[in-house]
Amino acid sequence: METTINAVLRPPRRRFAGYAFDLDGTVYLGDELLPGARETIEDIREHGGRVVFVTNKPLESAADYAAKLTRLGIPTTPDAVVTALDSVRLYLTERHLHSRLLVVGEPLVRSMLASWGWTVVEDPAAADVVLVSFDRTFDYAKLEAAYRAVVHHGASILATNPDPFCPTREGGLPDCAAMLAAVEVCTGARAEAVLGKPSPAMGRALLDRLGTAPEDSALIGDRLLTDVAMGQRVEMAGVLVLSGATSADAVVDSEVHPDYVVEGIYQLLTE
Repeated sequence: METTINAVLRPPRRRFAGYAFDLDGTVYLGDELLPGARETIEDIREHGGRVVFVTNKPLESAADYAAKLTRLGIPTTPDAVVTALDSVRLYLTERHLHSRLLVVGEPLVRSMLASWGWTVVEDPAAADVVLVSFDRTFDYAKLEAAYRAVVHHGASILATNPDPFCPTREGGLPDCAAMLAAVEVCTGARAEAVLGKPSPAMGRALLDRLGTAPEDSALIGDRLLTDVAMGQRVEMAGVLVLSGATSADAVVDSEVHPDYVVEGIYQLLTE
């Protein structure tokens, strides 16, 4: 039997000191803000709340996301945006500081890693780590290079995020998990770590940027297994919005139980 939205709604009855908002499916879809996004975030800021934005999508830089939000009517600076690449940077710093990286990803990922000091290689024989990302230019040549790096030269595998698809108004795009699945199947190896939400590295990067106590903070997003799960993992409130990838039926069937459920961001401040 189909679950009605009203049967799962549980809006927050309090304000938090800090709010971390997912972007796609939560604040906007494509190039359009979702209802109430601008007004809600403006209200939080006017009442002294901290706001950051967090995304698993490594297709644009923090500056690009900040510029888009500003253009859509939500003034934002780059330091208020945390992307999956922030968790990659943290993990590599702790575990693979001097590793050479073969990147299955778009040019931005390679250029960002190089700007942070990592050696990005094209030769599979020179790679210590294969980093798999959301890649709209994914092709056989990239898959073969990853295969050779892992199978013939012992490279480990990392992934930027676990999302199977990215929500869009046109119905979605295959995301990092699809590219990772191809690499894992042909190599027979498993990723050492899948970063982005809900990884501990992403949670730590987010809380560091937000600067508020976890118990007085909320993560708002449209996915149970990434947004809500990570918020709860780092002791934030996990708030699910039903404006993106998750249906009311999925809420009922999930092993992840959000602290709050709202139809859209416009219901976040119920008072």
